[in-house]
Amino acid sequence: MSPTTSRKDTILVVDDIPNNVSVLFSFLSKSGFKVLIAQDGKRALQTAEQAHPDLILLDVMMPGLDGFEVCKILKSQEHTKDIPVIFMTALVDTVDKLKGFQLGATDYLTKPVQHEEVLARITAHLNVHKLQQQLEEKNQLLQSQAVELEKRNLELEAFARTVAHDLKNPLSAIIGLSDLLLVDCSLDTLPTADALENLKFVSHAGQKMLNIIDALLLLANASKQKNINLQTLDMSQIIQEVIEQRMAYMLKEFCGQLKLPSIWPMAQGYAPWIEEVWANYISNALKYGGQPPQVELGADIQNNGMMRFWVKDNGPGLCEEAKAQLFTPFTRLHKDRAEGHGLGLSIVQQVIDRLGGQVGVESTLGQGSVFYFTLPAS
Repeated sequence: MSPTTSRKDTILVVDDIPNNVSVLFSFLSKSGFKVLIAQDGKRALQTAEQAHPDLILLDVMMPGLDGFEVCKILKSQEHTKDIPVIFMTALVDTVDKLKGFQLGATDYLTKPVQHEEVLARITAHLNVHKLQQQLEEKNQLLQSQAVELEKRNLELEAFARTVAHDLKNPLSAIIGLSDLLLVDCSLDTLPTADALENLKFVSHAGQKMLNIIDALLLLANASKQKNINLQTLDMSQIIQEVIEQRMAYMLKEFCGQLKLPSIWPMAQGYAPWIEEVWANYISNALKYGGQPPQVELGADIQNNGMMRFWVKDNGPGLCEEAKAQLFTPFTRLHKDRAEGHGLGLSIVQQVIDRLGGQVGVESTLGQGSVFYFTLPAS
């Protein structure tokens, strides 16, 4: 009866008597196992460490390191502690058998060993060991899934708070200002300066809600999307569109000064996501920079085949605690300085992770900050 496995299970036979080794080697090889031999304790430890057999047949009475000592060492080492050990011994004393089990042995075979008994016990313990390994792997997978589920639950809870808080305020403004405009319109008068200002507020509030919804959708998409086709990015074009279409209002509002390099290095990525990364980094630099904010963009080549892109501001800088929280979803910093929905840097991290890069910040209190991300070079 041979074990039915996709590969040959490896058995290490440890015995100092050549005839015993020869008989077991022949029988086990014919039974479908790969058999390794060690004729003393020291070689047994070396072989177990290097080959990591599936099971060890270990003679107790050997010169030098006996079987008990070998078993004790095997069970004390990380790489060999889980290998099943079956003692082979002529000893019949119960005390000796108990000692072996206390040291971590799986079973005993009494010499002279019977072939059918050897095969039955090896097969049984190999099956048990494999089931234990499968159970451990499933437990690890379940633990990993539980951690991920907890993380998602926390993000969902924070998501609910974000929707409730950040969409409620601009929506209330839209409703309130719309009511005032309806009153003005009912009077059949020309729009007043106040009415025009209210219209601007309505437009701004609506745009803010749209930005929040877009950010939430992008965050969800980055988490779900499996296959991403990386393309060579025209970084100059991407940044031009970000500045003209998304940052023009903020640059005017904050009187921001923007400095750009004349040439951008080539990198690979997904243009819609990289546009969002730049928009988040630049808007943060404008909101939390100096007065007026002076923002510089740049890039440099890394030694690991990656391109590093960065945004430098002239703000107050960040302490270590603040830097540690930066890329946490739905976390706000500088709550007293500018509005925000706590999604930007979390989106940056998720999309750059998906593109094979990294994000980070270099900052010293009183000396501004440099926010960066890396992408594979093209």
